[in-house]
Amino acid sequence: MALPRTLGKVLNTPICLAGPTGCGKTAAALAIAAVLPVEIISVDSALVYRGMDIGTAKPTAAERAAAPHHLIDILDPLQSYSAAEFVRDAKRLAAEIAGRGRLPLLVGGTMLYFKALFDGLSTLPQADAGLRAAIDAEAAKRGWPTMHAELARLDPETAARLAPNDSQRIQRALEVIRLSGQPLSVLHAASREDGMEGVDWPLFSLEPDDRAWLHARLAQRFDAMLADGLVDEVKALRARGDLSLALPSMRCVGYRQVWEALDANDFSDLRERGIAATRQLAKRQVTWLRGMPKRRVIACDGPQPVPELLAGLQRLLNA
Repeated sequence: MALPRTLGKVLNTPICLAGPTGCGKTAAALAIAAVLPVEIISVDSALVYRGMDIGTAKPTAAERAAAPHHLIDILDPLQSYSAAEFVRDAKRLAAEIAGRGRLPLLVGGTMLYFKALFDGLSTLPQADAGLRAAIDAEAAKRGWPTMHAELARLDPETAARLAPNDSQRIQRALEVIRLSGQPLSVLHAASREDGMEGVDWPLFSLEPDDRAWLHARLAQRFDAMLADGLVDEVKALRARGDLSLALPSMRCVGYRQVWEALDANDFSDLRERGIAATRQLAKRQVTWLRGMPKRRVIACDGPQPVPELLAGLQRLLNA
């Protein structure tokens, strides 16, 4: 791949690379880094946490040495990180990277972050720890599918894009309604905050034509995580004594299933539950992507996805 004729112009437009978990985003990003002077901004709500390496498939030290990475290992698992914080950080970092004469490359699979970045964010009420605890207690009695049904009655648009067991996002949507008296979908459609307007950055998307291909990769990936010590990693996190399943960090796919297995002291179906949860995550990610009509789709299970991506990137940069 030849460098673009006018790299200075290119640096004004960061490039985004998305796709479901397990589709090969890291390898593709490193292939781009081998031919362009990029710095990578992670678009992943799990990679922000320190001490969560195996279950997040965090880039290795060698991979991170191949190109500078940002928004990885920036928080303790006890903390939370919102879409609004991501948008502010991503815009700031993109400007700083371009100022260094390098190309910002945003890579990840947290589609809520991409949507917030592209569409902007409306003014939302701040989180209320007491209300969240009350919603969690209510869900413990009624179940998250019932809470999802309540959300569907109050905010059908938001409920339609959430799985019945997506506890974190159902909780937030109900919290917003109870705090503001307005549905989350209405607030998102309202006027945007100053400085939080959306961007029009090019988006490449790695998506499988054959779902079975991705399912096989996800199974292999979760098996590798278990072999690499995922259970011990979660044990170490539990041993701190200040973490729980109420935290966004511990609700991450894989961590939640291991935590529940440790609670029950029953690992007989851990593999099956972990793979199923990962498949559900990938399905949700693809659904989000299909709602982004401007994306440039690359078949990640095609014969040469990385060369196809590089060729598409070259056409874009040389336009």
